[in-house]
Amino acid sequence: MIKFLRRVLEKNVFGVCQWWGDKLGMRSSRIRLFFIYLSFVTAASPIIAYLIMAFVLEHKDLLKEGFRKKRVWDL
Repeated sequence: MIKFLRRVLEKNVFGVCQWWGDKLGMRSSRIRLFFIYLSFVTAASPIIAYLIMAFVLEHKDLLKEGFRKKRVWDL
Protein backbone atom coordinates (compact mmCIF):
# COMPACT_ATOMS: atom_id res chain seq x y z
CA MET A 1 0.00 0.00 0.00
CA ILE A 2 2.82 2.42 0.85
CA LYS A 3 4.62 1.71 -2.45
CA PHE A 4 1.39 2.27 -4.36
CA LEU A 5 0.75 5.56 -2.58
CA ARG A 6 4.32 6.70 -3.19
CA ARG A 7 4.11 5.83 -6.89
CA VAL A 8 0.80 7.67 -7.30
CA LEU A 9 2.09 10.75 -5.49
CA GLU A 10 5.31 10.86 -7.49
CA LYS A 11 3.44 10.63 -10.78
CA ASN A 12 0.67 13.06 -9.90
CA VAL A 13 2.60 15.74 -8.07
CA PHE A 14 4.12 18.57 -10.05
CA GLY A 15 7.52 16.98 -10.63
CA VAL A 16 9.62 19.84 -9.31
CA CYS A 17 11.84 17.61 -7.17
CA GLN A 18 12.33 15.17 -10.03
CA TRP A 19 13.27 18.03 -12.35
CA TRP A 20 15.78 19.39 -9.81
CA GLY A 21 17.13 15.88 -9.26
CA ASP A 22 17.72 15.45 -12.98
CA LYS A 23 19.41 18.85 -13.25
CA LEU A 24 21.63 18.37 -10.19
CA GLY A 25 22.31 14.66 -10.62
CA MET A 26 20.74 13.79 -7.26
CA ARG A 27 17.95 11.49 -6.20
CA SER A 28 14.61 13.23 -6.00
CA SER A 29 13.90 11.69 -2.60
CA ARG A 30 16.81 13.65 -1.09
CA ILE A 31 15.50 16.86 -2.60
CA ARG A 32 12.02 16.14 -1.22
CA LEU A 33 13.49 15.62 2.24
CA PHE A 34 15.37 18.89 1.89
CA PHE A 35 12.10 20.71 1.09
CA ILE A 36 10.35 19.05 4.04
CA TYR A 37 13.08 19.85 6.55
CA LEU A 38 13.49 23.37 5.25
CA SER A 39 9.73 23.91 5.52
CA PHE A 40 9.82 23.01 9.20
CA VAL A 41 12.74 25.32 9.90
CA THR A 42 11.60 28.36 7.90
CA ALA A 43 7.82 28.30 8.53
CA ALA A 44 6.71 26.92 5.15
CA SER A 45 8.38 29.46 2.86
CA PRO A 46 9.88 26.66 0.67
CA ILE A 47 6.33 25.49 -0.01
CA ILE A 48 5.62 28.82 -1.66
CA ALA A 49 8.84 28.54 -3.67
CA TYR A 50 7.87 24.97 -4.63
CA LEU A 51 4.49 26.10 -5.92
CA ILE A 52 6.10 28.90 -7.93
CA MET A 53 8.57 26.43 -9.45
CA ALA A 54 5.71 24.05 -10.23
CA PHE A 55 3.85 26.83 -12.03
CA VAL A 56 6.94 27.78 -14.03
CA LEU A 57 7.66 24.15 -14.98
CA GLU A 58 4.05 23.60 -16.01
CA HIS A 59 4.00 26.72 -18.19
CA LYS A 60 7.63 26.97 -19.31
CA ASP A 61 6.76 26.63 -23.01
CA LEU A 62 4.30 29.51 -22.80
CA LEU A 63 6.77 31.61 -20.84
CA LYS A 64 9.55 31.01 -23.38
CA GLU A 65 7.20 31.93 -26.20
CA GLY A 66 6.05 35.08 -24.42
CA PHE A 67 9.59 36.35 -23.84
CA ARG A 68 10.73 35.62 -27.37
CA LYS A 69 11.15 38.75 -29.41
CA LYS A 70 8.35 39.16 -31.93
CA ARG A 71 9.26 40.11 -35.45
CA VAL A 72 7.12 42.05 -37.84
CA TRP A 73 6.58 39.09 -40.15
CA ASP A 74 5.71 36.63 -37.32
CA LEU A 75 2.03 35.97 -36.87
